[in-house]
Amino acid sequence: MRFLILIFMMGSFFANAQKSKSQVILDNLTKKMKNEKAFYIEFSANIKNSVTGLNENETGKGWVNEKKFYASYGDNTMISNGTKVWTIVKEEKMVYLSSIGSDEEEMNPKKLMTIWENGYFNKYLKESKLNNTPVHLIKLTPKSKDSEYSSIVLAISKKNNALKKVKLKTDDGTTMTYSLMKYNSKPSISNEKFIYNAKKYPGYKLIRD
Repeated sequence: MRFLILIFMMGSFFANAQKSKSQVILDNLTKKMKNEKAFYIEFSANIKNSVTGLNENETGKGWVNEKKFYASYGDNTMISNGTKVWTIVKEEKMVYLSSIGSDEEEMNPKKLMTIWENGYFNKYLKESKLNNTPVHLIKLTPKSKDSEYSSIVLAISKKNNALKKVKLKTDDGTTMTYSLMKYNSKPSISNEKFIYNAKKYPGYKLIRD
């Protein structure tokens, strides 16, 4: 009996140690992101679903200045002035207007770069290498059954504590992988970047949420 109790205690200690390690890494990453009011990223994305046969690759760019952001993803664009979001879909010639905090924010670069902050438990998986760069792999599992994602795995650089890759899975079997190709913490951004100008999209229909 004493042996079993000892094994249980050791197992609990190991689990807590692993959780603490992941939390420290995420806390440092959160602190880093909060200190950077503006940034620019370039990323590649793969969206795959083995059931439907979906397998798409796209590239994207994102500019963030505090609560404002501009993101391009394939032929689609999102512009936010901090309170409203304009989602411009080229193929449909549509512009969808919604409020910040709605479900239309998947392309929001700030959301991608801070996705671990709310609503998830975290667990340290292992050390690995990504393009010959040593990284920490951390798994996030949702606290709520209503979560948008069933699991998330983050790859974070050991050298400079920078986010390198995000892999998100949904209940329908879709896997979305975002790989960070470029990050600039001191970009030169004009405020006009975050202002929607309808004149740039002639013939597009505006749909309000």
